[in-house]
Amino acid sequence: MKIFDGLNDKQIEAVKAIDGPVLILAGAGSGKTKTLTHRIAHLLSQGVSPENILAVTFTNKAAEEMKTRVQKLLGLNITNLFIGTFHSLGAKILREEIECLGYKKTFVIYDEDDSFSLAKDILSEMNLSRDRFKPGPFLNLISKIKSELADSGSLGADDFYKKQLASFYNIYNRRLKSANAVDFDDLIMLPVKIYESRPEILKKYQEQYKYILVDEYQDTNRAQYVLINLLARKNKNIFAIGDPDQAIYGWRHADFRNILNFEKDYPEAKVVKLEQNYRSSQNILSAAHEIISKNVERKEKTLWTENPAGAMLEVIEANNERAEAEFILEKILDLNKTGMNLDKIVVMYRTNAQSRVIEEACLYANLPYRVVGAVKFYQRKEIKDVLAYLRFIQNQDDEISLKRITGILGKRLLQSFMADFSAKGGPASGWKKQTEGLSPKELIKSVIKKTNYYGYLEKKFTDFSPDGELESESRIKNIKELIGLASMHDNLSGFLTEVALMQQERDTDNSKKLNLMTIHSAKGLEFDAVFIAGAEENLMPHSRAAYSLEELEEERRLCYVGMTRAKKYLWLLFAKQRFLWGERKETIPSRFIMELPQHLVNFRSLADGYNLPEIELE
Repeated sequence: MKIFDGLNDKQIEAVKAIDGPVLILAGAGSGKTKTLTHRIAHLLSQGVSPENILAVTFTNKAAEEMKTRVQKLLGLNITNLFIGTFHSLGAKILREEIECLGYKKTFVIYDEDDSFSLAKDILSEMNLSRDRFKPGPFLNLISKIKSELADSGSLGADDFYKKQLASFYNIYNRRLKSANAVDFDDLIMLPVKIYESRPEILKKYQEQYKYILVDEYQDTNRAQYVLINLLARKNKNIFAIGDPDQAIYGWRHADFRNILNFEKDYPEAKVVKLEQNYRSSQNILSAAHEIISKNVERKEKTLWTENPAGAMLEVIEANNERAEAEFILEKILDLNKTGMNLDKIVVMYRTNAQSRVIEEACLYANLPYRVVGAVKFYQRKEIKDVLAYLRFIQNQDDEISLKRITGILGKRLLQSFMADFSAKGGPASGWKKQTEGLSPKELIKSVIKKTNYYGYLEKKFTDFSPDGELESESRIKNIKELIGLASMHDNLSGFLTEVALMQQERDTDNSKKLNLMTIHSAKGLEFDAVFIAGAEENLMPHSRAAYSLEELEEERRLCYVGMTRAKKYLWLLFAKQRFLWGERKETIPSRFIMELPQHLVNFRSLADGYNLPEIELE
């Protein structure tokens, strides 16, 4: 059967395991997505209705790839099949059920900037010290509380700070509800609240979603874990796939123990290990395993490959960060001249601050590069401005969008705008009637015309961008890109929901450039050649790891993720001293370098007059 073509024995075993709980421990480069999508296709081929399947993952990009693969396998477009992110699932549930919690179905979703603006207002009203009480830390703690399905009572009240945080938490949630708005954590927490308080609603969804598949199970937080397991409680057809060795999002409140404890939750679970790697050379896999095997909290598995043993790993000692960057650029130019495209190469680092000196080296060498995770599409001012208008048109209780509009229009012009969209039901002009029933694309054009937003941009942004274009023109082009995206939607509610769920993942630059990124950003990617800069104590592993075994194990998993992105060549570099965060410090090599097996590593010191060896590409 076509569905099993190209699968190895373990992948076939995983795909065929239809009934009951199944745990798939999928090592790096072992075909996780392939296994997951083939299993969905197999379920459909066995007569399971598309509407009875629920597949959840963490990014829109991953969800779209899964949908495309399933459709290609079956050779047809499947409707009523939910493959999406946790947050899109939560939004779908809330669009149908949120009224039972006292919200309107026209609720809007606040992103990080919206929540930050609301938090600033609340802290100002609470008259708290701006030095001690800041929106960012408060919001992070609020997110943690919601991700753990806790409440303000979990904070305790044994000091003034915790009392104020508890008060802030309660005010923040009241203000969200009065604005008929939810934040991203609410998209998971509120469906759980509905399911736990309304068993008849939970039963309806349990009967619909009879087969549940969860991608990257190691990255689930408490709320996501509870949501999925409530849905799976009746039929127990839950298929969890992931890798505890690649759990690197503890700072996002992910709890990798969810995957470690799967067999405790489901004692009858079938466990399949995917250990054949299709990405890396055996030398890279062996070296990476030597490092990750030092962790205590993990599920043992050993990756192997039919690929050649490959080149030795290179560990490079540089005098300082500039020498490190110069070596990296010289080696990249060597690889490029020998036939390796720049987009097949990546320079990784532990923190974004490390990119500066590498970027300078790229500019000096006139080497094109992209910094992955830089300014993102939906965070750009002009995009957020236009979306604020649309969100206010949809929901006139949205105080954050109203505040943003006020900052653009000023009070005089705002009065004219409010005449059309008054929360108190004020007089409506002809323009409001003209916009009723407009598509999102037509509505954006109408808003821009009425507010003369392009004129506003032309007055405000008169400088040139780095590529030589007027900044206002660049921003207008971004809005036109938004109009293009809006043209794919028929209604405003659906468009705004998708925009909120995108979470700034869009990257339209597909040109051949060198990739610069943090190791966190590299998860799920692969490159022919990988450079990991700054392999030093207090950087990788981070200084926090000195006080916590849990932090150290996550740092080791992060190193493992970075190493297993490499297909053919891998360099780890450290400097004797480094200027970072405004000061120069003497450094020592990372313990992860010391853990590498000696027989797989070539050690070179640039201080010893190291000459670059020639590389012959396969």
